[in-house]
Amino acid sequence: MRVTVNGRDLELADGSTVGAAAAEVGIEPSGRGVAVAVDGEVVPRALLDSTVLSDGQRIEIVAAIQGGAL
Repeated sequence: MRVTVNGRDLELADGSTVGAAAAEVGIEPSGRGVAVAVDGEVVPRALLDSTVLSDGQRIEIVAAIQGGAL
């Protein structure tokens, strides 16, 4: 199946989870300050490894960073 993670097309095995997609692009989604959304809906951290993806879905993974504006 093909999904999009942070704007990057990715080919995954059928039945892959949100957690597996994040790992495939080198992101640890269970870390502090990390949020994940699938097709615009936030996925709770506890469900990342049990939320199965479907072909064509869009996953956005964002991480809060420390610092201020210049």
